[in-house]
Amino acid sequence: MQHVHPAPGGKAAHVAMVLKTLGAAPIWLGFAGGTSGTALLNGLNELAIRTVAIPISAETRTNLEIIDEAGVTEILEPGPQINAAELTDLEKAMAVTLAEPGQKKSVVLSGSLPAGAPEDIYKTLVELAHQSGCRVFLDTGGETLRLALDARPDFIKPNRDEAKSFSGQEVDGPSTALAVLDGMLQSGAASGALSLGAQGMVWHAPNEQALFAKAPAISARSAVGSGDATLAAFVYADQQGMSPREALRLATACGAANCLADLPGQARAHEIAEMKTQVQIETLN
Repeated sequence: MQHVHPAPGGKAAHVAMVLKTLGAAPIWLGFAGGTSGTALLNGLNELAIRTVAIPISAETRTNLEIIDEAGVTEILEPGPQINAAELTDLEKAMAVTLAEPGQKKSVVLSGSLPAGAPEDIYKTLVELAHQSGCRVFLDTGGETLRLALDARPDFIKPNRDEAKSFSGQEVDGPSTALAVLDGMLQSGAASGALSLGAQGMVWHAPNEQALFAKAPAISARSAVGSGDATLAAFVYADQQGMSPREALRLATACGAANCLADLPGQARAHEIAEMKTQVQIETLN
C-alpha cells in the first residue's frame, strides 16, 4: 500500500520540530514563498511552532523522500533565488526577534545557502546574534563554514563529509574525527561535535576532555534529518545547563530516534528516552 505524507521540511524545520518534542519553545525564522511556503508555515504552526517568515518572490522548494523496501531515495528541488532586499529583510527580522524580551535565546543556523546569498552570510548572522548576547549553533559546510568560523560560533556540528571537505583528511574513526574537529576549533569555533553516522559522535571543547558516544545499534528506516535532531538536542541541552556527557548522550539518542521515525524531525519522545539508555560514552585522549 502506498501513502503520501506532506510534512514541514528543511533542516531548520527539523531542528524546530525536535526542539518542540524535547519541551522547548522554538521559533522558526526563514524565507517562505508561494503555495509551498504557505504550506510549510501552516505545517509548523499546526505543531504549535511559532514562525517568523520573510516573504520571497520565488517558490519555496518541495523535496520528496521515497521510502520502500529498497531503502530511501531523496529527490531535492533546487532552492529558490534570494535577492538583496530579501536578505536585508532576513537580517532585520532576526534582529527584531532576538531583541524580544524573555528568556535568553540561542540561535541555530542550519543548512546550505540559497542561490543569491553571499557565502559569508552565516558569518554576518553569527555576528548579529552575538551582538544580541545569543549563543550560536552552526551546521553547514564548505566555504560557508570556513568564513563563519571567523565569527567564532559557540558550537558547530559537521558530519563526516563536511569534515573531510574542511580538512582534506579522511575521517575514518574517532581519532581522526577528533583531529579534524580540533582543527575547526582552532579556526574559531568554541566547541563542536562531529557525527560519524552509525558509528557514533565525537564531542570536544578547548580545555575539556574529548568524548565519544557509541550510537545504539538500530534498524534505521531513514537517516534523513538525524543530524538536525542531533543539533536540536545540543541546543536544548545547552539551554538546560546539562553537562557535556549529558548533552552528548541526549544528542546521540535524538539522532538514533530520528532514524526510527516515520519522517525527518518526528523523533518520538519515548524512543529518545529508550535510546538514551543504550548510548555508551567514552573519553578520548
